[in-house]
Amino acid sequence: MDMCEKYPKSVRFSLSGRIASVSIDVIESIIEAIYAKKCCHILRKANLYMEKLSVLFRLSCDRKYISVRQYEYITREINEAGKMIGGWIKSCKE
Repeated sequence: MDMCEKYPKSVRFSLSGRIASVSIDVIESIIEAIYAKKCCHILRKANLYMEKLSVLFRLSCDRKYISVRQYEYITREINEAGKMIGGWIKSCKE
């Protein structure tokens, strides 16, 4: 979310705002899943948000709002979080 503040002013309220919003949605979904008895559907929603983040950051890289190096780092982190969410989904017995 710190990176969103460094986006150009022209996209600060569109693309970077959406990235910040989806990031918060991921956090909220994970918190909901922690406290829910049936969490698989919530985790699937979190996984969908992670995919959306991936696309938004790819767009940011293509438009040169972030560097390729930053994109690679972000992609690795998103993939790692996605693996964790995927493992959590597999462990659900709903």
